[in-house]
Amino acid sequence: MKLIIILTCLFSSLMTSANTEKESSPLTFFEIRTYHANEGKLEELHKRFREHTCALFKKHQITNIVYLEPTDKGSNSMTYLLGYQSREQRDERWEAFRKDEVWIKAFAESKKNGKLVKTIESSFYNLTDYSPKFPLGKSSTDEKPQLFEIRTYTTKTGKLADLDARFRDHTCKLFTKHGMRNVIYMHPVEGAEGHGTTLTYIISHKDMEARNASFKAFSKDPAWQAARNASEEAGKILIEKGVVKTFYTPSDYSPLK
Repeated sequence: MKLIIILTCLFSSLMTSANTEKESSPLTFFEIRTYHANEGKLEELHKRFREHTCALFKKHQITNIVYLEPTDKGSNSMTYLLGYQSREQRDERWEAFRKDEVWIKAFAESKKNGKLVKTIESSFYNLTDYSPKFPLGKSSTDEKPQLFEIRTYTTKTGKLADLDARFRDHTCKLFTKHGMRNVIYMHPVEGAEGHGTTLTYIISHKDMEARNASFKAFSKDPAWQAARNASEEAGKILIEKGVVKTFYTPSDYSPLK
C-alpha cells in the first residue's frame, strides 16, 4: 500500500511538472485581430472585452498581450494581439472559449440591442529570432499610456533575409538607443499573404512628439546610415512604398501599456 501511495504521488508530481513546463513554454505563434464595430457600438464592444472577453481568454490560456485603439477615431475599430505556443494550441483553446457557457451568455447579452461587430480581420504570425520574448514587462498603472506603432515592411523577392539581418544586427539596438521600445517582430505564417516577403513589427513611444524626435535622431545616426548602405549594396531591399504604419493608444484594460 505504501508503495502504491508513493508511486501515485510521484506520478502526480511528474504530471504537474510536465503541465507547468508546457504552460511556461515560450510563445511563438501570434494573432493580430481587428474588429470593425457597427455604428455606435464601439464602446459596448470595449465593455464586453473589459468585463468578459479578456478574463475568459485568460481562463482558456489564450495570452492577452496588448489591446489598441487607433489614434484615428474615425476608424470605429479596435486591434489586439494574442499569443500562443502553436497553431494547434490556438485552435484548441478558441474552441473551448467559444463553447464556454459564460461566454455564450455574455455574447448573447451584449447583442440584445444589435450586433456589436460588423467584420473581423485575423492574421497569423511566427516570431522572428530577434524579437523580444514574451511575456514582456508591464508598465505601471500610473504611467502615462504610450503610443504604439504597427509597421509592415514588404521586401522584394528574396530580400527578406537581408531585412531581418539588418534588424537583428543593427536596427533593433538603434531603436532602443533612440528611446523606442521594441515590442514584437513577426513574419506571416506559411501560406498567408505576405509570407516570405513581409516583416510586421510593433514598437512604442511616449507620445507622437517623442516618436518623431526618436525617428529623426535615428535617421541621422551614422551607425544607421552605415548599416542601411551596407545592406543595400546589392540593391534596394524594400519595394516602392514598402512601409505601412499605423498608430494606436492602449485600451484601459490592455495588459501591455
